[in-house]
Amino acid sequence: MKYDVIVIGSGPGGYVAAIRASQLGKKTAVVEKAEVGGICLNWGCIPTKALLKSAQVYTYINHAENYGIKVEGEVKPDMEAVVARSRGVADTMSKGVQYLLKKNNVDVIAGYGKLTVDKQVEVTDAEGNASLYEADHIILATGSRVRELPALPIDGKKIIGYRQALVLDKIPESMVVVGSGAIGSEFAFFFTSMGVKVTLVEFLPNVVPNEDEEVSKQVERAFKKLKMTVMTEASVTHVDTTGEKCVCTIANKKGEKTVEADIVLSAVGVQTNIDNLGLEELGITTDRGKVNVDEWYRTNVPGIYAIGDIVHGPALAHKADHEATICVEKLCGLDPKPLNYANIPGCTYTTPEIASVGLSEAKAIAAGYEVKIGKFPFTASGKATAAGNRDGFIKVVFDAKTGDWLGCHMVGDNVTEMVAAAVLCRELGAKGEDIIHAVFPHPTMSEGIMEAAAAAYGECVHL
Repeated sequence: MKYDVIVIGSGPGGYVAAIRASQLGKKTAVVEKAEVGGICLNWGCIPTKALLKSAQVYTYINHAENYGIKVEGEVKPDMEAVVARSRGVADTMSKGVQYLLKKNNVDVIAGYGKLTVDKQVEVTDAEGNASLYEADHIILATGSRVRELPALPIDGKKIIGYRQALVLDKIPESMVVVGSGAIGSEFAFFFTSMGVKVTLVEFLPNVVPNEDEEVSKQVERAFKKLKMTVMTEASVTHVDTTGEKCVCTIANKKGEKTVEADIVLSAVGVQTNIDNLGLEELGITTDRGKVNVDEWYRTNVPGIYAIGDIVHGPALAHKADHEATICVEKLCGLDPKPLNYANIPGCTYTTPEIASVGLSEAKAIAAGYEVKIGKFPFTASGKATAAGNRDGFIKVVFDAKTGDWLGCHMVGDNVTEMVAAAVLCRELGAKGEDIIHAVFPHPTMSEGIMEAAAAAYGECVHL
């Protein structure tokens, strides 16, 4: 069968590419070997947020007296019900994507797709039957999977990855979480909130190591306040799973120690799904596990494109979404704007939440900028005080010479909803003084953005 566009992979990049191509008049198909919607929707972003919402509700109930509410009787989490709700949320969203694909006349081809030497797509279904499809344009959007370390071979029972963590049928007594990026930190927070004794192990000096150092320190304090054990500059060198419990050997600057846990969760990052795609046969170039593309996501082979986790940049759903739109609009003859990779926000949905965009203070200074730094703590926020959680702050970084907004870093309740304001302002070229003179609503958490900007320029009234 001949198509104008075939997309391999139906995650946040793949299904967006397919729908946009169909909207622009292209006969389009998407190839998917598993669930429509990809990892993010089915086994990542969406179901983890459902789990975290259950943890938040449980935490609120346990601290209801702080809000003048008395709760009688025993309160305990039902892990089966929590997981069932999470899976139901993912299923609902997957059905939504299936509806959108059908609405936009995109054919969904079930099976494993790979390129052939003559630039066709070979799809092998679950029964092992192979079919060939042709297209003028083929977009690779195959995403990523959990990365395994030699010392942490995932067996799905005692040493698990994020997929198994999403569907545990009971709450373990203890857990070691290896890696404190977004995935590791979110699961460490979730299981701690559920009453699990969690040890979080991070190889680098700070948890959530990609964040501004002050944010990392705030998050570490919050984790320790929850009675989580946090070990930085440490690594798990061996896990003995022969006994009833996992015995983890953890090395740091002080030497080695052993920690026992029911389960070890490996959250040390992801690796791209570019193997067995036919890249080598076609001579498509790669670099350190990523497909080389230009600003329009064209590979070195005409008619073949790549987007999402398998190309440069962070492995984020919203980044893949925008790459998909740009890629398709360009191949359809439109004139899209290249993606600004310096203005892609990152969010981590722990409590406190973490959100950031742009350069940290340290990276801005290292890049040669003279900076103005402003910080507004939520201890000074009326809304945060009324809501009952004053942990966290908003930190802004401006170019002292030009007023350009170099970076924004937030930690606290609801900051993942607020960072979009910083993204938009930076995209539109707003200066520090522009932020100060904008009227933010009161009482809100978001007015802390304006207060932080005012602090950078020595004009903050509320500090």
